[in-house]
Amino acid sequence: MGRVRQAGKNIFFGYISNFIILAMGLLQRDVFIRTLGRTLLGVNSLYTDILSMLSLAELGIGSALNYSLYKPVASGDLEKIKSYMRLYRKAYLAIAGVIGGIGLALAPFLPYLIKESERGEISVRELTVYYLIFLFNTVSTYFVAYKYSLANAQQCNYIQTNIATITKIVTVLAQIIVLYLTGNFLLYLLIQAAVELIQKIFVSVYFNRLYPYLRDRKVRKLERQETDIVVTKTKALMFHKIGDVARLSTDNVIITYFMNVDWVGIVGNYTMIITYAANFISIIFNSVISGFGNLVATESREKQYAMFKVYRFFACWLYGFAAVGFWLLLTPLVTGIWLDESWGLGQTVLTLILIDLYFKGGRVVLVNFKIAAGVFEKDKYLSLVQGLVNLVLSIIGIQYIGLAGVYVGTVVSGVMANLVQPVIVYRDCFGKRAWTYFVDAVKYIGVIVGIVLIMIPVKGMVMQQTNLLTFACMMIIVTLVYNAAFVLVFRKTAEFAYLWALLKGKAPFLRGRKV
Repeated sequence: MGRVRQAGKNIFFGYISNFIILAMGLLQRDVFIRTLGRTLLGVNSLYTDILSMLSLAELGIGSALNYSLYKPVASGDLEKIKSYMRLYRKAYLAIAGVIGGIGLALAPFLPYLIKESERGEISVRELTVYYLIFLFNTVSTYFVAYKYSLANAQQCNYIQTNIATITKIVTVLAQIIVLYLTGNFLLYLLIQAAVELIQKIFVSVYFNRLYPYLRDRKVRKLERQETDIVVTKTKALMFHKIGDVARLSTDNVIITYFMNVDWVGIVGNYTMIITYAANFISIIFNSVISGFGNLVATESREKQYAMFKVYRFFACWLYGFAAVGFWLLLTPLVTGIWLDESWGLGQTVLTLILIDLYFKGGRVVLVNFKIAAGVFEKDKYLSLVQGLVNLVLSIIGIQYIGLAGVYVGTVVSGVMANLVQPVIVYRDCFGKRAWTYFVDAVKYIGVIVGIVLIMIPVKGMVMQQTNLLTFACMMIIVTLVYNAAFVLVFRKTAEFAYLWALLKGKAPFLRGRKV
């Protein structure tokens, strides 16, 4: 099956999955807010971030081994595949043990993070039990997660997507029933743990049948050189992982400590919607990581460079569209249509979150290409610096300018990667200088800012009152104006020409055999 066709299949199922998960997630959150309130909503978000930090123990082993699988999968080398998968399994079992141990050690410190004056009637025992359920869900994931890697290396990401979608539907429906009947947070969490445990058992059995050779007991050990490559790349990814956790998973902890856990729930309403939208976009780019891996293994640098430019242009287009739309419409949606003014987030904070969302688009393509090409070592210290910058600026900023200070740190630390990573990717992957990357970046940002300036007075006229009709009208106007502007400005570029040809089924690149 060709790369375009396989990527299209991943994207198709990815979009179906995200539409379902978005609808179920919004319904679930609405019921949660109305039955359990802000504090437990904040606790739920906080524990999710804490467990994200604990996943630091994975240290990038998954990405390093996924990269190592691209070549044997492309060549059909079953013995090599079995060897890598055996190594992957041993590593992830060890990771599960480490996360479980660290997680248990952190449990006694939870009362110091969520102050007694803020948690209301929630006892320390309840906080601990809730946390242990979250910990169980995280640790048990590592017993089966490695099995997805082979399917993903074969560009069959849709398998994981479909399993996750079915699990989400069953979990949310069961949780909503529990909330309406009991309003009990403990039962809400236990339902999720039970459904996910059943899912993990199914995944293990399913992949054993799909790839029966993975159960073979006679597995050759990897050669020392091959193991050294995995170890080297894992060490590099370790720095990326530490930095990413410090940059992306500490905001809620900082907000809880310096403000209160209720604000975590308020911010979470905005970031949940933004995250779901970003997931729709990232499906496209994540669906072609394995395709890029195959491209790097089989095609010339020029073809790799051409595809990189196309996907970078498309990312800026889509992430820019999301940022503009949310800047104009997200607050009316949350405070005027869904909830009320008490759930509002200041426009300054929202602007900072959306600036980071846009620049994330550039980072997604850079990071995905680096993963596919196995370029992990050259910027291994960058993520550490980003994490440190984020922590310092966020902790100082929240004390001087409030909530916005947290996201100043997020934006500044994120933009650092947008400045450094293009230089590395262009030099090491394409043998080129990155100045054209930054010239294009200025063009894309200029067009997006121009669209925003045009749409501000339009919004003032259309949305004098916030209701479903004015919201829908404004959404249509934003969609038409934004996309028309991008087509008008960039219609003569090679990147737009490729996307247009792809839409018509005539794109020349990324076509090839899947071995």
